Amino acid sequence: MRDPYAILGVRRNAGQDEIKAAWRSLAKAVHPDHNQDDPTAAERFAEAGKAYELLRDPKLRSRYDYARREAELRRMEAMKAKMRGPAQEEAPVDAETAEDAISQIFGAETRAKSERPSPKAAPKPSPKPAPKPTAKEAARDTERPAQAADVRPESAVEPQQEAPGARMEAPLMQRAAAPAAELVAAIVRRIRGRAAKTAEKVPDLPVDLAVSIADLINRQRMSVELPDGETLKVQIPPGAVDGQSIRLPEQGYRVTGMTRGDVVVTLRVDQGGAFRTRGLDLLTTLPIDLQGAVLGCEEHIETPVGPATVVVPAWSGSDKVIRLEGRGLPGSYGTHGDLLVELRLILKDTPDDKVTDLMKSQRDGFYL
Repeated sequence: MRDPYAILGVRRNAGQDEIKAAWRSLAKAVHPDHNQDDPTAAERFAEAGKAYELLRDPKLRSRYDYARREAELRRMEAMKAKMRGPAQEEAPVDAETAEDAISQIFGAETRAKSERPSPKAAPKPSPKPAPKPTAKEAARDTERPAQAADVRPESAVEPQQEAPGARMEAPLMQRAAAPAAELVAAIVRRIRGRAAKTAEKVPDLPVDLAVSIADLINRQRMSVELPDGETLKVQIPPGAVDGQSIRLPEQGYRVTGMTRGDVVVTLRVDQGGAFRTRGLDLLTTLPIDLQGAVLGCEEHIETPVGPATVVVPAWSGSDKVIRLEGRGLPGSYGTHGDLLVELRLILKDTPDDKVTDLMKSQRDGFYL
């Protein structure tokens, strides 16, 4: 697989929004339905989908970046070693050593050594029959001392067992001596293996859906339009909040030979009105005059979940936040958020002579 950043045409420090926008733009351009005359359209679309699946997942993206940096460092070390001159011949590296190293980089479980097939033992040659002794040799055998008949041939010396520590040191030495070429090849095989698994299904189609606070409260059934013009219905679930994702299985892109992808709808709540949301909490601003701020007051307001009474304590300054528990958005299992009221101290539209004289007396130190 080529560099996923190059496939999507984004920088290596690109954010998720930039990656998503690049994927959607590229998917429209290379989709097989829009390029029926191009026989490579399906392949390019699948390649773009693999790149997006890798970069949209923070864990997979971090592992890929780490593996790429490690491979680059090993390549540079190999070039430096080559420039320094011929080095001692490297010991042969086990074929699985590089794979095990890359498995640790990608967080995969290292294969157990016991799972590797042991080499078949070579068949022992069958003993050849001894030639038949002649009459003279038989006579000589009978003349040997009797104790010689009791002497038995010594059995073959058993091979000395290898110490367990020696077996443990060899793989570690081989892994440390693994050349950069083996590691790079293992990285490519690992990425291709992961991409082959995800290539069986078309990547998800991300779509944003603008909703209001009332839509969340009433759990409205909303319509969302896909880039190809198709319209789908989305039921807002209980306790939905801003930024929540709703997955519609097998409603996304269609590609021949692959499972149809999903549509992932992200709710975007309108925050431009008098009330805003923060999770299940509602936030609003309440303007009060100087008298109410100094002496305290009660204010009745209308909220998206019904009327509410805000009790402003005496001597409340601007930016003070009053929390009304249970007056926020309804959640799941009968829970509710809170209503957060932020006070704003304002003056009347026309000057008040009494207030002006009072402020002057406080400043100048005399009373009327």
